[in-house]
Amino acid sequence: MWVVTPTSGNRPPATSHTINLLMKHISLFVFGAVLWSLNAQTPPADPSQPIPGVNLAAPRIPEPDPKPYDKVITKDAKSKAGLFTVHVIKNKYYYEIPKSELGKEFLWVSQIAKTTIGVGYGGQMAGNHVVRWERHDNRVLLRSVSYEVVADHTLPIARAVQASNNDTIVMAFNIEAFGKDDAPVIEVTRLFATEVPEFSPRARLRARAMDPARSFIERISPFPQNIEVEATQTFTTPIEPPTFTPNVPQPNPFFAGGMKPGSATVLMHYSMVKLPDHPMQARLFDSRVGYFSTSQMDFGQDEHRAPRRTYIAKWRLEKKDPNAALSEPVKPIVYYIDPATPVKWRPYLMKGIEEWQIAFEEAGFKNAIIAKLAPTPEEDPEWSPEDVRYSVIRWLPSTIENASGPHISDPRTGEILNADIQFYHNVMNLSRDWYFTQASPNDPRAQTLPLPDDLMGALLQYVVAHEVGHTLGFQHNMKASSLYPAGKVRDSEWVKKMGHTPTLMDYSRFNYVAQPEDKIAVEDLIPKIGPYDKWATHWGYAPIAGAKNSDEEKKTLDEWAREQDKTPWLRFSTAGTFGSDPGENTEAVGDADAVASTALGLKNLNRVMGYLLKAATAKQGEPFDDLNSVYGRVLGQWALEMNHVAVIVGGLDSQEKHSGQDGVRFMPVGREKQVAAVRFLNENAFATPTLLIRPEILRRIEPTGALDRIKSTQMRVLSTLLDNRRIARLSEGEALDGMKVYRADDFLTDVRKGVFKELEAASPKVDAYRRNLQRGYMELVADKLNGRGAVQDDTRPLLRGELKTLSGELSRALPKTTDRETRLHLEDLRDQIAKVLDPKFVVPPPPAPVIGIFRAISEDTCWPDYGIY
Repeated sequence: MWVVTPTSGNRPPATSHTINLLMKHISLFVFGAVLWSLNAQTPPADPSQPIPGVNLAAPRIPEPDPKPYDKVITKDAKSKAGLFTVHVIKNKYYYEIPKSELGKEFLWVSQIAKTTIGVGYGGQMAGNHVVRWERHDNRVLLRSVSYEVVADHTLPIARAVQASNNDTIVMAFNIEAFGKDDAPVIEVTRLFATEVPEFSPRARLRARAMDPARSFIERISPFPQNIEVEATQTFTTPIEPPTFTPNVPQPNPFFAGGMKPGSATVLMHYSMVKLPDHPMQARLFDSRVGYFSTSQMDFGQDEHRAPRRTYIAKWRLEKKDPNAALSEPVKPIVYYIDPATPVKWRPYLMKGIEEWQIAFEEAGFKNAIIAKLAPTPEEDPEWSPEDVRYSVIRWLPSTIENASGPHISDPRTGEILNADIQFYHNVMNLSRDWYFTQASPNDPRAQTLPLPDDLMGALLQYVVAHEVGHTLGFQHNMKASSLYPAGKVRDSEWVKKMGHTPTLMDYSRFNYVAQPEDKIAVEDLIPKIGPYDKWATHWGYAPIAGAKNSDEEKKTLDEWAREQDKTPWLRFSTAGTFGSDPGENTEAVGDADAVASTALGLKNLNRVMGYLLKAATAKQGEPFDDLNSVYGRVLGQWALEMNHVAVIVGGLDSQEKHSGQDGVRFMPVGREKQVAAVRFLNENAFATPTLLIRPEILRRIEPTGALDRIKSTQMRVLSTLLDNRRIARLSEGEALDGMKVYRADDFLTDVRKGVFKELEAASPKVDAYRRNLQRGYMELVADKLNGRGAVQDDTRPLLRGELKTLSGELSRALPKTTDRETRLHLEDLRDQIAKVLDPKFVVPPPPAPVIGIFRAISEDTCWPDYGIY
């Protein structure tokens, strides 16, 4: 039965549609019949022949045929014994693997020893794996072993876990010959001269491919417990046609997003370290205490879901006398000073290492950490800093202004196996500038440059102690500096005993809050081992009597962690709060009351500006490079301190807690405190900063640029204050807590009134610095409304409302304005607002502020198992 339905648009009537379908079916039937006819005339396929395009009969790889040992390892071989014996014959490298090491597990650490522009620093980690060498007939397989998913091997589920977590074969090697005791000999050249995905830095470089023709092994060095390999590897990426994008700054060569188009050659360093035959008893991680960690998904636990088991990174320390309250360890932690270290700095580096002894005494260990000078070649010709048995402070001849404290640890337990601290020569320049900028008002030695050797030595001691802390397992603790009672950082007796921060693992460098009249001893201006360091060392390293495994330690560890409830300065950063908790500031001193601390810091910065010209031009006949550099540091310090106030707004005070502890983890900062923070910034950060404007300095640095320097510095603060996430937190706070909070609308109004304060005057006049700031405000808001990442939440109507209100205020101010430059400026602002509010208008993103090297260095990131000074 045909049903006719009304037509719609260009669609044919149903009757026509049905006929069309019928015709299609007939056509398909005819086409199929033709194909069947053609196939019927084709002889059937020979099942022994491969199907075109499907390689079912790939040629078999011939079975390896080991040769006599002396036919492979000839008299031309250069051999060296170690964990494996390594043989080199011309450009071929062979491993002779003892049978006892087959089936054992090793940690494989990949590191970019020398990098290319756009890919960070040399010495950065590129990944690590657990590997195992195993024999399979006449081949040796290198397998990657995963500990991400585990289960006790005695439990039934262990077989299922193993079945779902099969160890990957990274590479297979033919056995070329057999050595003594049937030790297989394999050629490993291609393991390092061709791309192996598991060990390749290609993703880090953002390269397209590796070129084996330009890649080769530099050397392989075996040691008793490790093998070190250096290989030159060349990578390529297509060269794109040049493009020009206005207002986009050039990338920082160290922090950009990958290698330049074309070719890039890097030096890769691979360490293969034997893991302990008897794993250390692991200590379970607790987010209330700041340790690096390693984690596993453990299906062997008696729970309704597989929990993630996380262990802290720590050295294996065992008491010689388990019954003694204070005992020397069976094996102390020993750090060697690199022979390349300048002689005059060696004693200070050794003091920085052994400074941690008092922390380990809290854990019950005497002389737990020891510093030694590396032996000379005459004393020990076999000693090498690459031997995993030795942890070394490596002094590197580099202009990088930094230091880092990486370590390698057993992923099964978290046991730290080795730590080589990278100490770049020019970290002295960074330390000098920071100390001058922050501490010179309280230390007459620092009021002229260069600093005397005893002071520079003390600064190096601090840097080393901080990095050693990372290699002992400690993360940064940015929370610590906010937890001392307000005012204590100016109390000379308190600071003598407790330091100005509870830990030297904070970025709370030098005491810039203390005033000269406080008479703080100069040795107490520098951070030292504090109460948190001692407490955390006890928490992580103190033996727990009677605990036979990690789970039996949990009750005691929880009791220790709860000591933070009654002693706030023992607390650690709360997970995930960086940027929202105003106590998580970097480079902060006394930020329990950041407004008061910053006000005192500004007094000291004013003093520093008074010393600057004389101090930075002390060397006659030298250019003004030091003056330019240190002035830039002062600008950076000013912005840092102002930002400590800015983050109060929309902030939430936090304490990391676990179940069973009273109270919430997050508590909004009080409204009055937030209002006071905005008032302080309006009066200090956004007013013309006369403290920073010294013609006698600026006219020695550059012909022009002072206005841009000041604008960039002020915009760092304004950008922080008007951060989208901050405004969103204020809106959410109102939704959760009602009208008692600082409302986002009130906040934006307060900022606008401060930035455009002149509009309220009887005869408005805006100076050049304030005109720049007001233009910066407009650029910032325009980008938020119409830029690439335009806001979509409540921030959008709030900002539009602010611009409409501002436009009205500009119109009312213009008739009162007699200063021509001010009038033209206000007219231009009004025109810009009209364009921003026009939905057809799209504002290009504003140029990024030129912040200078201070920000790049001071706002670094701590990667897992990495500490950055």
